[in-house]
Amino acid sequence: QVQLVESGGGSVQAGGSLRLSCAASGNTYSRYYMGWFRQAPGKEREGVACIYSGGDVSRYADAVKGRFTIFRDNAKNTLYLEMSALKPEDSAQYYCAASSSCHLSAPSDWPSWGQGTQVTVSS
Repeated sequence: QVQLVESGGGSVQAGGSLRLSCAASGNTYSRYYMGWFRQAPGKEREGVACIYSGGDVSRYADAVKGRFTIFRDNAKNTLYLEMSALKPEDSAQYYCAASSSCHLSAPSDWPSWGQGTQVTVSS
């Protein structure tokens, strides 16, 4: 398994931007599909974006298309989520995850998770 540590969360006003990072340990990071998920209080964890191991293909939830960008640097073992035009409904704990597939609709398919980083968007 790969160990994951997120950073970059914080508080921002609506319309603002944030970049989340996820540092991975081990030398197998480049083999994994990577994803970002989020969970707001009282809600289920939902997929935000995922990216193939080579970084050439990515998928997004409809709620964030056009506003969020997922990308990765395999040389640095790091995954990123660039978030712009943030809305209050984007407020949640954000998690990065690693898997052998890119299934955003199935958090149970993702065996490795970070501890999360909080994003709060005020109106």
